[in-house]
Amino acid sequence: MRTAKYFYAKTFDEFKTAADEIGFPCVVKPLMSSSGHGQSYVYNEGELEQAFREAMEGSRGDVKEVIIEEFIDFDSEFTLLTVTQQHGWPTLFCPPIGHVQKGGDYRESWQPYKISDKALKQAQMMADKVTKALTGAGIWGVEFFLTKQGEVIFSELSPRPHDTGMVTLGHTTNLSEFELHFRAVMGLPIAGIHLEHAGASAVILSPQEASAPVDRSLLDYNFVDALNEDRTRIRIFGKPEAHKGRRMGVVLCYGEIGDDVTALRDKAKRLAKTILGTDPYANLRH
Repeated sequence: MRTAKYFYAKTFDEFKTAADEIGFPCVVKPLMSSSGHGQSYVYNEGELEQAFREAMEGSRGDVKEVIIEEFIDFDSEFTLLTVTQQHGWPTLFCPPIGHVQKGGDYRESWQPYKISDKALKQAQMMADKVTKALTGAGIWGVEFFLTKQGEVIFSELSPRPHDTGMVTLGHTTNLSEFELHFRAVMGLPIAGIHLEHAGASAVILSPQEASAPVDRSLLDYNFVDALNEDRTRIRIFGKPEAHKGRRMGVVLCYGEIGDDVTALRDKAKRLAKTILGTDPYANLRH
């Protein structure tokens, strides 16, 4: 299975040896993390110590370990939501979802994502192989790089409903990723997964800090502009506190199959900005 060249490291000495093997630039991230915490690009040896420290500090779970991998000059990224089932039922795949990340964090996603039949079959083969090896029933967010030459490269996976998959809450598929996960975990049948609409999602970012519970006098949500637009949904996550640049929700826009996906993406990003006044691509974290 094609992946980026990578190493694991628990100590800085192991980390530096791996960096010498991979070369620069390279990508550094914790073994377990979310929302881009602890991830960084390293362009030279002088940046290694800070990258190692940030990866360790941004790690989740009991195991403190770092992944260092080669930088892939990719054209785009996509997610293949993969559903593994009980009772010997077959593994199912949602139509591929395109997405863009900034700072290791998802900013927008759209479905369908245009990809060749050959590349899609390669991605499905890899997703099937890795989820079978890990075992279990449920939905997996399996991420891939697509290179400028059309090569599909496995990136990473999450054993749960995926942030980029929130686009399915906008009527893109007959069952959302959460419904699919529930059925798979409960051992209920899934008759099929098919595309019903084209759609896009864009994140709503907090412009500032707000204590728990979230102080509405600090976070002044404006829902009116987005709700005035047809085929638009807003999902607010109900997080107990806000941090500058934290995702507080998403805007979902959808249309008919065959509609201009770029236009739907632009609409979702434009409306997401109206909720809290922050651009989905803003770099607000420090």
